[in-house]
Amino acid sequence: MKRYEGRREGFAVIVTVDGRRLNPRRDLWNHSPSGFEWGYCGSGPAQLALALLADHCGNDEQALNFYQRFKWAVVVELPVRHWSLTSAGIELVLQSLRAAEPLLEGVP
Repeated sequence: MKRYEGRREGFAVIVTVDGRRLNPRRDLWNHSPSGFEWGYCGSGPAQLALALLADHCGNDEQALNFYQRFKWAVVVELPVRHWSLTSAGIELVLQSLRAAEPLLEGVP
């Protein structure tokens, strides 16, 4: 099971997966050239949500399909200083988002 962690060190924001830096996956969508953020709705949290799902799913299309909803469900709620997520926890949220998908047809 993977463990994702985010923390602040001075002005730096560090996000790791199993101890290594998480790839921001700007090749999929460049929301935030300045990097990750969390705890509010914005471009940094969108980049973090996309990177987390791309790494967790191993499927770019699925990550692109769900990252904005994942941002609202999880990333905006993360504590400011330090947080930790497991792949099992991410999968539980994804299952919920997948189940709601038919209800959201036509919603941007």
